[in-house]
This record gives sequence, C-alpha cells and structure tokens, in this order.
Amino acid sequence: MAKGNMRKLFVLLFIASAMVMAATAMAAEPIKVGIIQGISGPYEIYAKAEVTGFEMGLEYFTKGTNKIIGRDVKIIVEDTQLKAARAKMLLTKLYSDDKVDLAIGPTSSGVALAVLPVAQQFKKILIVEPAVADSITGKNWNRYIFRTGRNSSQDAISNAVAVSKPGVSIACIGQDYAFGRDGIAAYKRAAEKLGAKVVHEEYSDPKGTDFTAPVQRIIEALKDKPEPKYVWVIWAGKGGPIPQLISAGLDKYGIEIASGGNVLAVLKLMKPLKGMQGSIYYYYENPKNDVNDWLVKEHFKRFNEPPDFFTCGGFAAASAVVEAITKAGSTDTEKLIATMEGMEFMTPKGMMKFRKEDHQALQAMFAFKLDVKPDVEWAIPALTRELSMEETAPPIMNK
Repeated sequence: MAKGNMRKLFVLLFIASAMVMAATAMAAEPIKVGIIQGISGPYEIYAKAEVTGFEMGLEYFTKGTNKIIGRDVKIIVEDTQLKAARAKMLLTKLYSDDKVDLAIGPTSSGVALAVLPVAQQFKKILIVEPAVADSITGKNWNRYIFRTGRNSSQDAISNAVAVSKPGVSIACIGQDYAFGRDGIAAYKRAAEKLGAKVVHEEYSDPKGTDFTAPVQRIIEALKDKPEPKYVWVIWAGKGGPIPQLISAGLDKYGIEIASGGNVLAVLKLMKPLKGMQGSIYYYYENPKNDVNDWLVKEHFKRFNEPPDFFTCGGFAAASAVVEAITKAGSTDTEKLIATMEGMEFMTPKGMMKFRKEDHQALQAMFAFKLDVKPDVEWAIPALTRELSMEETAPPIMNK
C-alpha cells in the first residue's frame, strides 16, 4: 500500500475512533432533570408530593434502573419558596449552570407565569406540573412549554357538569391571583354554557383567614334566588373559606356548597359536606389500571398512607419524560418537541395526551359524590362517572 494511502487510512481510523469515544462519553453522561417546586411555604404539601411522585414514576417507568436510553437520570430539586424572582433565578441556573436537559414545575400559577419566558430564552423544555392557570397554556404560552397538570378549564368543565343546568344560580369564591381568577373565569364559561347563571364573584387574599365579609356578600347575592343555588369554591393550599361557609348557616337560604376535590388534608375539612357533588383530578381509589395499582400499593408500603392528589401529578410528569426521551432516542430539545406533540403516555389516572396546538395534556377527570365513613379521616370523593379526555378538553386559548 502506498504511503499516501496508508496515511489516509490512519486518519480515517483516528477519526472513527474519536467518534466512537465521543459517542461512548455522551452515552455515559447522565440525563439531567431539574425540578422547581415551592417546597417551603403554604404549598409545601403539594410540592413534596410532586417530588415523591416524580421519583416513584421514574422508578416505575424505567423498571427500577433509573436509566433512559442507557443513561442514568440525575434529578436536581430546587425550592422556589413560591417567589417568582427566585424561581426565575433557579430555572436560569438549572438551564445554564447545571445544564439540565429539561425541567419540571412549578407549584404556583403566579410563579409559573413568571418562569415561562426563561424556558423560551434557553430553548429548553419546561413541563408545567402542577400549576393550573389557563394562561400558562393560553396567552402566555410558548412552544417550549408542555403541561401534564390539568388546567383551570379542565377543572371547571368537569365541576360545572356536576351542578350546572338552566335555573341554577351560582356564586364563586377563589384566591385573588392567577389560579383563582383563571379558575372562576373558566368555571363561569362552562357553567353558563350549560344554562346556569353565575351571579356573584369573590376574590380573597390567598393568605387570608377571615372570610366573614365575602361570605356575607355571597349570601346577599344568593338568598333571594330560587333554588337550586350554590357557592362554588376554588382554593389552593392551607386554609380557605369552606369552614366559615359551613358555619354560616347557608342551609337557611337553601344555598349548597360545591367544590372540586382536593388533597387529603383538605378533604378532612369537607366531612360535613356529605353528598356534595363535584369532580376531582385524582383520588387513589378511583382509577382502575396497573400503574395506579402499583403506585397505591408501593406508597402505602413506603409511607403508610395513600398517594395524594399531587403524587399522581409528579408520577405523570415522570411518565412523560421517560416516554418522550425513549421515543426521541435523544434529549435534543427539537427532537423532544416533535416527539411530544400529540404523544400519549400512561399515568396513574389513565392515558394522557399532549395536544399539539398548545401542549396541554388532555386527561380524564373523575366526577364524585362525597361520602363519609367513620373509619376514614377524610371525606371520600366516591366515583360516580369517569369523564373522558374528550369531554373535559379545554378550549385552545393560545391563538
């Protein structure tokens, strides 16, 4: 062989060897997932359940290996303390310094709205879980945002079905920030589409503890209306107006309380509301599938209690991450976006699907009637009907 050909052969072999070594090194690098949640503060119970759910979901969908496409998964968890500026700083750090491939979170809708532009700036995916404001996948959305959590409209549509019909009057009370305002707006649209009339809206301080004045205004707005009439409550975190509504003697005016299901800690406060109808994102006894069976069994085994509302949310986010990276065969953002648009993935509450137009996860919701049992600490949202992802599909609002 001529010297020139030998030299070319050595060069080609060197290049091929370098490519193999680079590919091997890349394969060995862990996939990094950043999680931003309000681990300290009034939504602590939500945030910790989200992290637990994500870890358990990762375990389940990787069959205990903690590997996706042959690479270890490293989770970096940061506490936003429910502060928008801090959340923006932390997500920036995760994308720029920690080099995460994608991120999950946050807890609060207000914080979520603040961090959406950070994902766009770094051209990295943010899977929003569990913040629910419609505007996250609506007017404030960008193409790097996917949401496994339900949005306000999905909550509202499913809850409105429970009580809304012609002749029904409803007053609403919620927290005075994106979660409450988007939630009531969505509920009003859904309820009035079904023939009911929303006659009054109250927005209260998220940290407030005295609801005497709002309760009185609600009574004034409803007391002379014909039955049936309801006050619909949307509240996140600790506290809320339900105890004061219960003690206000609403039954004297024929007013009933309506609300969505919630975490177990809140369901404990709802035991006096036996018979109340509504819908819930997740209650551990309602879904019937192998994924939920595993989650419930393992959660009882590890924590001596059932998985909660937001444990399911974290689990769903993990499912989306594993499914997307496995199908894409890569953590490249553009390949992930192409894979995730229209992607179906299994969760403890059943199948979800990322809608292509706004990346909102379509999902089932569970209509219930509250039951009470002496040996159960909380009110039980006993399943009356599973509402399909098609029935609860929210309007597309990012146009």
